[in-house]
Amino acid sequence: NSYDHDFEIDWLSSLRENTLNNLIRTIMVKHIVLFKLKNELSAEVRMEVMNTFKQGIEALVGRIDVIRSIEVGFNCNADEAWHICLNSAFDDMDAVRTYAAHPLHQAVAGALKPYVEARSCVDYEV
Repeated sequence: NSYDHDFEIDWLSSLRENTLNNLIRTIMVKHIVLFKLKNELSAEVRMEVMNTFKQGIEALVGRIDVIRSIEVGFNCNADEAWHICLNSAFDDMDAVRTYAAHPLHQAVAGALKPYVEARSCVDYEV
């Protein structure tokens, strides 16, 4: 019989190792940004600003091709200081930088900026 059991064992071992390495490899970067809006904004203006930002950011999907996913949520916990959470996913940090520098993103972010008291960001690999 010409069947080589040692080759099969080596091949399966190599396949298993490559599969594990691929699973361990970074598959995306999560880009999370929190915004605290200025205290002097009325509740009505704050909601208008938040809704405009949400619509603008979520409309970027399909227009900036490096975005894997993106959503904007509003804090429902009045005991916390942050008003807006942007939760997005990209292939890697280069994609995050491409997104951040894109003129469409710059326009939406620029429209929010005058109303922002504080911003906090974290990018992490998953």
